[in-house]
Formats: sequence, C-alpha cells, structure tokens
Amino acid sequence: MAILFIIFGAAMGIATFIENDYGTETAKVLVYNAWWFEAIMVLFVINFFGNIFKYKLYKKEKWAVLLFHISFVFIILGAAVTRYISYEGVMPILEGEKSNVFFSEKTYINLIVDDFKEQKEIHTPILLSARGKASFNFDNDFRGKAFSFELIDYIPNVKTEFTPLQSGDAYIHFVESSSGSRHDHYIKKGSIENIHGILVGYENAENTSINFTEIDNTLYLQSKHDGSFMRMADRFNGLITKNTTEKFNYLSLHQIAGLSFVVPEKPVLGEMKTISAKDKQSYPEALLTFNVTTPNKTSTIQVKGGQYTSNKPVAFSLDSLNFNISYGAKMLKLPFYIQLNDFQLEKYPGSESAASYASEVTVVDETDNNTFDFRIFMNHILNYKGYKFFQSSYDLSGPKEETRLSVNHDAIGTTITYIGYFALYAGLMLIMFLKKTRFGILSAKLNKLKQKSTLTILALLFSTISSFSQDHNHEHNHEEHNHQHQENTTANTKVSDPEEIKAAILKYATNPKHALEFSKLVIQDAGGRMKPIHTFASELLRKVSKKDTYNGLDANQVFLSMIENPRMWYDAPIIYLERNNKKIRTLLGLDVKTKYAPLTSFIQPDGSYKLTNYVAQAEKNQKKSVFEKDVMNIDKRVGLLYTAISGSILRIYPKINDVNNKWVSHLELSTAGFRGIDSVFVKQIIPAYRQTLWKAKETGNYKEANEILEGIKNFQKKHGAAIYPSDKKIDFEITYNQYDIFKK
Repeated sequence: MAILFIIFGAAMGIATFIENDYGTETAKVLVYNAWWFEAIMVLFVINFFGNIFKYKLYKKEKWAVLLFHISFVFIILGAAVTRYISYEGVMPILEGEKSNVFFSEKTYINLIVDDFKEQKEIHTPILLSARGKASFNFDNDFRGKAFSFELIDYIPNVKTEFTPLQSGDAYIHFVESSSGSRHDHYIKKGSIENIHGILVGYENAENTSINFTEIDNTLYLQSKHDGSFMRMADRFNGLITKNTTEKFNYLSLHQIAGLSFVVPEKPVLGEMKTISAKDKQSYPEALLTFNVTTPNKTSTIQVKGGQYTSNKPVAFSLDSLNFNISYGAKMLKLPFYIQLNDFQLEKYPGSESAASYASEVTVVDETDNNTFDFRIFMNHILNYKGYKFFQSSYDLSGPKEETRLSVNHDAIGTTITYIGYFALYAGLMLIMFLKKTRFGILSAKLNKLKQKSTLTILALLFSTISSFSQDHNHEHNHEEHNHQHQENTTANTKVSDPEEIKAAILKYATNPKHALEFSKLVIQDAGGRMKPIHTFASELLRKVSKKDTYNGLDANQVFLSMIENPRMWYDAPIIYLERNNKKIRTLLGLDVKTKYAPLTSFIQPDGSYKLTNYVAQAEKNQKKSVFEKDVMNIDKRVGLLYTAISGSILRIYPKINDVNNKWVSHLELSTAGFRGIDSVFVKQIIPAYRQTLWKAKETGNYKEANEILEGIKNFQKKHGAAIYPSDKKIDFEITYNQYDIFKK
C-alpha cells in the first residue's frame, strides 16, 4: 500500500510539471489517462477492500478506520463516474439571444462522409501529446467502402512565421492595427487573405476589396472603396479614389473600408513556415496532418483546431467519397434553452480589471413548459435537470456582449464523491476521539509518559538548584569581566553608515500610537481594492524585507517615516536579497554576505537602473534560471519600495464625480481636476501634516496631527462615499492584521 502511495504521489508531481510545460492535454496523455495510472486507482480500491477484511475493520471498535477506508473507495468511484460517464463544456451566448448548444471540453475528430446519396457523421475523441511523437489513427467504412486516417504530423500551438529567402515566393508585408493591436500579415503573390472581413489580394483582383499589382517593379493599389493615406515621413495627406489604379505609397498609413494598414517595404522573397510557438495563450490551436487512405487512393490533408474551437471543416474528395473534417469541440445540445438578458461587468474602482461579472438569464424549457429567470455569478450556480452552469468568462470584443458559461453534467459522480468526502471527514473526527484507535492508544501512552516526566523534572530541578547556588559567585564574576570587555570593544568600533541611517530613522520615528491612527486612513491600491493603510504598510514591509518589523519599528511607523523623510529611506538597507546569490550582490557592488540592500545600490551614477537589462532578459525566457527568478523577485521589491518612498502609492484623494471612482496620490493632483477649495486642501494637507508631526515629536502632543488625519478622513468620506468602507470594516481589518491568526 505504501509503495502505491509513493508511485501515485510521484506521478501527480510529474504530471504537474508536464502540465505546466506542455499543457493539460499532454499531461492527460502521459499520466492522467494512461493505463498504468488507471491500474493504480484499481489497485487502491482492491487494497482498501482487502484491508477491511484483513484487519477486521467491520468490528464496532474499528468503525472509524472503516469509514476512513470506505471514503477513499467512494472518492475513487466518484472520480471514475466523472471521467467515463459525465461530460462538461463551455456555452457562449450573445446578449439578447438564446441557445441550447455548447462546446464539449473533450476534443474530437469530427467527420462527415457522403457520396451525394447518403451521409454518415463520425465523432472520434482524440488526445495528443506535445512531448514525443504524437500518434493517432482510426479506421471506418461508408456503404462498404473502407477508409482510414493516420496522423503523420502534429504541431501544437501552431504559428505561421515568414522566413526571408534569396529565392522564394513574393510576399507583401501587410501591417494592420484595426483590432487595436499590431498584426503582421504576409500575402503571397496570386493569393487572397481575409483581414477583418476585408478581402486583400496580391495580383488577384477577382472578388477582392483591395488588390496590389506590380507593373515594371512598381507597386500599385486598386480599391473598391474610397480611402485616404498619410505619409509618415512628411505628414503629407492624400486621397484614394475607388475603382482606380494608383501608385502605392510605402510607409504611409492607409485608411480604407475601416482597415488601417501600412506596407513598410517592397515585396519580399521568402516562405511561410508553421512552427510551435512558445506563447501558448496567444496560439492555442494545433495543426494536424493526416494520411487519408481508401482501397485505391491515398491523400494528405491538414486540419487546424483545438479545445473549444469549431472551425470551418476542411472539405476534400477521395475515391468517390466526399469528406468534411474538423478538429476541435463536439457540439452538444441541452434539452432546454438559456437566454442571456443582460451581461453585467463591474470593475475595480480606478482600474480596468474586472471585479465581478454576472449573467441575467432566462431558462426556457419548451418540453416541460417551464420558464424562469436566474442570475449566474461566482458561487451562484444554476442547477437544472442535472446540468450545472457556472459563470466562466466573457468576451466584449464583438458588437454584442457575450457571456461564457461553464456547463457540467455530473450529478451522479458529484454525489458519490461528496459521500466519500463526508465519510472521510467523519472517519478523521472519530479516529481522534475513540479510545481503541491508533490515535487513542498513542494519546493514552503520552498521558502515562507525562506523569513520569513530571517526577523526573522535579528531581532534576532540585539537583540543579543546589549546584547553581555553589557556582553563582563564580559565574557572576565571569559575566562582569565579559561585560566590561564588550563595552571596551564597542567603544573602539566605528559605527558603519547603514547603522547611522538606522539610528536616524529610529530617532525621528513617530510613536506607535499615532502611527496606528495614521494607518486607519483608507488607500486605493493598484488593483482598485479599498483598504486601510495598515494593511498596505504590513504588506509593504513583509514583501520588501521579509520581516514584520524594521529596527524595532512596526510597519505603520516604517511607512509613515517614508512619507515624512523619504530621503533617508533611499539609503536604508531594507531590500531582502535571496540567499547564496553572489552574482546579484557583485552586480550591486555589495559584499557577498550582505542580506539587505538599500535602494541606492540599484541606481547607477547616471541615474539608470542596474537591473533593467537583466529583468528584460528574464521576462523573455519561458524557462528561467535561478538567477533570473531571483532578479525578478528583487525587482518587484525595488519597484514596491520606490512607489512607497516616492508617494505614488499613497492614493488617498478621491477624484470628485469620477465615473470609475478613481483615487489619486499627491503626485497626480495636477491631472486630477480638483478645483477651488478642494484643490487647496489636497495640495496643502500632506505638507501641513508633516509640519505638525515634527512639532508633535518635540512636544509630545499629537492633537493637531490627529485633527489633520480626521480632516483627510472626512474628505474621503464626502467625495468617495460610493466605495468608502465602513468604520467597522476598517477596524475589523486592522484587528485581523494585528492578531495575525495564521502566523499564530
């Protein structure tokens, strides 16, 4: 049994790394869906049942252990039902429309074969590994005529890339940004490409809206639409007249039929190659190449697709049979319709990031004549007729908003698995309380051991007291000598600059009580979350220094000190450096044993950042070295500390009447649009606060400083009322931070 657990654990660990590097599909092929992994699950079930009878767990005094074993059997059986019987997928619905179709989570080879008289539809599930040679083939027949498909090449995350050659086909380099980002297209001579619904041809005028033609090595443009262009070199503007042939202007921004494009150079020679891209998210589809064989002929075809895709089928004929093949999801149907009435998206205040999104839908069941409304959002699941609908994602790029619901049909598997979880929990609880379990036996032995230990400790204590009284005078004299030696050593040691800086920070720090009052101010973080400064200060210190305090100061005192005396903190050694990374210390000009670095050690004499090139290189590499990972971690600490010292992180001023409820820092006031008395308040309040703090430290009276803090709070409550948290929430969050339940 122990060997099984070791193999199982190792397999799960390896599968995690495979999934990270090669994707979920490869992990399924090599581990999760492999026969040996299934065999491990079967052996687990056999072992659990075997142990029940071997150790007579059916006896009353062993019911707790019995529950523990049975729970795993149920969990494995539930997983088997989920895998072999249940199914899931994704359902896209446009706002205002209804649908009963969704894309399967599994990928299939979807094939339709006919001979103009009859038609046959085939859906064959397929899993392909991106590591090693992928293999797949299937045989079938249509009206007595056999055919087979054999996979001969598989390119995951396929990307088409242009490669220049001295001798090759001619291509036009067509650069467009109509969708908001740059896209490079290479249009082959004699071909047509569909670019955002506009057909663009190169020496192919038929059925195109825009066509390029070469006459005596000069490029000309023909358009079926009027347009314009702007020459970038001299900002010259010109017009394009439809249905005319005009000499084309290179390096000019053209606007035709809603398409914005530039051709930066003359036609180039080369070829288009298909490669496997490193960026899996940008290129999720794969390219499959098959040999299709009938009794008399063989043909090679290529098909592109992937998970949740439904591309147009590739059509071809072979040996009097017509084939339409696609690679991707299978279209599944619900026994009812779902109509999307309204898609709702909420953003974090002051941010474009989605805070939450929900779908207001109507379920239309024509079979049972049942119609009802429902709101689907996170943790609020629509459950109807054995189907569960989760809010998965959305798409706002089209003319209509589109929701994407995750569909799950696994009522039986889920129920069996939950029974297993309940039995596991009950078994674990009973094991701790019943006397005749292993836990109960060990507990009884520990209690006996405690009684013996108490007597032993008392005996040792009495013997220690007598010996201590005899040696006390000798130890006292020895300690006096050591203490005098330490004082003499300290007097002769020169205090280093970092220590002087630490001493200065400590000397001018605000007392903890007032720093706590300052920490109750509300701040808007980069993600739009509203939280007390207390939370941010704690996060700042832990992320930058890996500690909860600095030189005896708590996080609130540290952050307030940065606001008061930012210059001192440029030289304060506070940025944690990863252990055993000598290269980064050498790069910063620090001793190899240095544990904390000041911000100034990252800046060159000319003001440039020492890690710029190293960070850029690390971000490019998909597999990062230990040094590159350390550099990126340290870079994040440097950036966070700089935003704190510069004050750009202190977003405490709500913009008045802002649609997105954005708050700004003191550095952003010039562009925030404050007017009149509000403008005077936000510009003067922090400088005034600093002055009152200096006086308060001399007199010990923080009354005036507290009044200024109260004024800032009132300003926040007045102009940021829509998102300002209640005083109870602020106090609760601070109490939660102070208690630090997880550390304890």
